[in-house]
Amino acid sequence: MSYHLINLLQEFGRPKILVLGDLILDRYTWGDAERVSQEAPVILLREERREARLGGAANVANMLRGLEADVTLAGAVGDDGDGRELRDKLQQAGVDCRCLLVDLERPTTVKERFIGRAQQRHPHQILRVDREVRVPLGATQTQRLLDALFDLLPAHQAVLVSEYGKGVCTPEICRKLVGAARRAGIPVIVDPSSSGDFRNFVGATAVTPNRLETKRATGRAITSIEDAIAAGRRLCAEFELDHAYITLDSDGIVVTQSDGSAEHLPTRKREVYDITGAGDMVLAMIGLGSAAGIGPFDLARLANVAGGLEVEQIGVVPITRQEILADLFGGERATADKICGLDVLERHVAARRRMGKRIVLTNGCFDLLHVGHVTYLQQAAREGDCLIVAINSDASVRQLGKGPDRPIFNEQQRAAMLAALEAVDYVTVFGEPTPHALLARLKPDLLVKGGTYAPHEIVGRELVEAYGGQVKALGEVPGISTTRVLEQVRGTKAA
Repeated sequence: MSYHLINLLQEFGRPKILVLGDLILDRYTWGDAERVSQEAPVILLREERREARLGGAANVANMLRGLEADVTLAGAVGDDGDGRELRDKLQQAGVDCRCLLVDLERPTTVKERFIGRAQQRHPHQILRVDREVRVPLGATQTQRLLDALFDLLPAHQAVLVSEYGKGVCTPEICRKLVGAARRAGIPVIVDPSSSGDFRNFVGATAVTPNRLETKRATGRAITSIEDAIAAGRRLCAEFELDHAYITLDSDGIVVTQSDGSAEHLPTRKREVYDITGAGDMVLAMIGLGSAAGIGPFDLARLANVAGGLEVEQIGVVPITRQEILADLFGGERATADKICGLDVLERHVAARRRMGKRIVLTNGCFDLLHVGHVTYLQQAAREGDCLIVAINSDASVRQLGKGPDRPIFNEQQRAAMLAALEAVDYVTVFGEPTPHALLARLKPDLLVKGGTYAPHEIVGRELVEAYGGQVKALGEVPGISTTRVLEQVRGTKAA
């Protein structure tokens, strides 16, 4: 499954996404929680540094930028220094702020967190102070925002609504935007606030509520997977949704569809340092995939990975596609997933190379897998970060003159045996007598061969060295070769 998700992630392209919601500026004060104050029974935090980050819908926009989407952000800030700082940070991130209004009647929403570290342990949040108003936008600002949204909507492939209950996502704005997007065939994904009214999002493509938000919308406590499935089906039916993603923190995500089908997608257990921003990351990933036309169950799997990476961070930190790819590459790999054609393999190699990984390739018939093969493949894997084994097709084995009864095992069986080895990351089959065409496309950093080869005898050496790669001959297990093993087997049969 990991390799399937890797393929999907690399097909996302660079969609344009419109984000509507409540913008927040997150301020952090980091320090050493060194002792209890003498003035009162409270922790004394010795300040070490301060920083400001994007939060709320601004964070969703920033996370989408980290995921390589083009983003337009719609919302409102106050006419104050915090609002100007928030806008500057958005523009630095490459977010289009044409739909960002300045509202003279409200301050910019700010959440200030104090993060303490004690006895050199991992830092944790010890206090949060909020500055905000929750008054809905006035009539004039509402119309200005709607005019801007309707003008820009056709240029986008998806709409995300990030509601934090600060007054921007009014019933009028949400209902009109959902209706316009539906008529234009543009998916709308909504992350409602805990106090939000789901009736404002009737007809949206999907919602992404957590346990509490789901309970408030359906009246059903989410204490089990069955509860989440039942609640998700009710959400789809009552609010005319295509599907619902109910986020269950460490239990993953439950996806339900309007036809009643549902699936629970568990997540891998992780070290949780800060849940701040995890919901925004899930929304961003689902929005990105929806714009690319990816199905809801695969989107939930990717959202699990993205959200899991987010909770391993302190504070709100954008997660990149490369980090998600690295996590997927590092997960458990099914044997069948390792076997792939050259087109897929080329994309995977490119992704790994962008992460700075060293690619090693070896090739051969690998008929009648034996200890000599296993030993040298283990050696080859230690030479880099990713080992590709390219095997000759059945037809090319016969062209090499190995004998009328070779290969002993067909190419599918040989590929399956190699893919079952932990040291091997990929297996691909090539039909040419030599690996030159394969090497020209993949350009491995290192080409290796085992057995009795000297470096100058390795086929493809000239090509690899020409583009700056390396060639290396690895050792052999004395007395072991496919030919000798076959002679022993045939001798035993004859006897």
